[in-house]
Amino acid sequence: MTTGWQSSCCSPTYLRGHALRLTLNLAPVASFLFLSLMVCPAQTTVLDQANHLESDGRFKEAALLLQLARERHDEPRQQLEFALDRLHRIKLDFPYTESSLFAELKKSVRNLTSQEYEQWVREGRFDSHQIDGERRFMVASVSNLFFRYPELYARRLPQKNSAEVERHHLEVCEAIKKSAQEEHQPYVLPKRFQVTMTVTANADTAPAGETIRAWLPIPRRYPFQNEFALVSASCPPRQIGDESSTARSVYFEQAAQKAKPTEFKIVYDYTASAVCFALKPEDVQTPDLSDPAIRPFTNEGPHVKFTPEIRTLSEQIAGGESNLCVKARKFYDWIADHIQYSFATEYSTVPNLSEYCRSHGYGDCGQEALLFITLCRLNGIPARWQSGWTIFPKDTSNHDWSEIYLAPYGWVPVDPYMAIYASRYATTLSAEQRRELRDFYFGGLDQYRMIANSDHNQPFSPPKRTMRSDDVDFQRGELEWGDHNIYFDQFSYGLTAKELRQPAKLE
Repeated sequence: MTTGWQSSCCSPTYLRGHALRLTLNLAPVASFLFLSLMVCPAQTTVLDQANHLESDGRFKEAALLLQLARERHDEPRQQLEFALDRLHRIKLDFPYTESSLFAELKKSVRNLTSQEYEQWVREGRFDSHQIDGERRFMVASVSNLFFRYPELYARRLPQKNSAEVERHHLEVCEAIKKSAQEEHQPYVLPKRFQVTMTVTANADTAPAGETIRAWLPIPRRYPFQNEFALVSASCPPRQIGDESSTARSVYFEQAAQKAKPTEFKIVYDYTASAVCFALKPEDVQTPDLSDPAIRPFTNEGPHVKFTPEIRTLSEQIAGGESNLCVKARKFYDWIADHIQYSFATEYSTVPNLSEYCRSHGYGDCGQEALLFITLCRLNGIPARWQSGWTIFPKDTSNHDWSEIYLAPYGWVPVDPYMAIYASRYATTLSAEQRRELRDFYFGGLDQYRMIANSDHNQPFSPPKRTMRSDDVDFQRGELEWGDHNIYFDQFSYGLTAKELRQPAKLE
């Protein structure tokens, strides 16, 4: 790839003179960076150099390099703008100094001493990043400590009682299995929900009078999710996405007012059934991979890369197994047994989410799903992302999982996170009950889901003019004004749900 200097229509003599005039007006560091661009090898791009500086923790230098390149139009402006914004996003994800993290931990870990904390830091128990000469720690370090070191639960402040939710998860999956067996079909026990979602841009995020554009996620159509009805909205929607959209949304436009937040609120109803496939590996057939409906879900893509490390892991797990259902189950079980849950940094800052999960041995629900998807696709098992929200009573949150295509069954849900949850964190259940819960989510799905996405890295309709705050997933909403993205630190979001009448069975 050529640099901006080589693709310019200006002569080399002019460029050298122009560069000299600019460097005379820049600080020493800026001058050094600017001149380094002129002599760097043709195969080294500005983005490569900025990534190297960021990896070394030299954020200010990386930002300055990108700003200079943007002024000189070295690379596509959109890529440079995103690379600059990515530095800002990483800094937001790593807000704690070593001393401020200790202060936060003392609120949550009983009898924590400075000596014990220093030992944990030396052991690498916390995700950290060097940023301009200072070690900074990840925003979810406190929560992740308990996920990765469950022996510390007894010292957690305040103590959390999860028994009721764990018992309810088990009861729900038992009821679903029983109904599916009695009805001899996979889609059972439909429920009608009403959801309220609010996304609010902070006051003065956009100048008064400027139009804020907003996308809020809503349920797409599935065989087990249907009957969407918009009940109310804080302002008239400009567009409601097609029911088969791969990232379905309601789109709004609203003028910002001086010193006032800008709120986008929707209330909608929809119906969701539970899913429970009685999978028999001996009945599973080789799918027709030329089918355009499943072919895209066998290929590499963003965050789904067939790296040498993934190939090696696949061989270790699957061995000589040829049955596609058994292979997929092996991948599911391996993730349950070897991957710990952890809150993640923003997806837009991680180059390869599945590789991050594999190499670190931990990840959030989306990273776990992408690791599973990658292993499946590598082995000829069509696999795709599915996400939105789990609205399970007293356990509502945004959530990601997956589907695999198994002929003759069709698309079958698989939730790797729930396997990890059942195996590691549902500690008030017996070993047998935890195994039952884990087994259910390979081929089963509770009806407490709002599914907006049927794949990852999907575009919006209408498209955003600016970069995405989350270019992988779509759960929290997306905002922009003019040519400015409104990032997550500039707006808040929330979703609540309640169950309505028991609906008729989905057609």
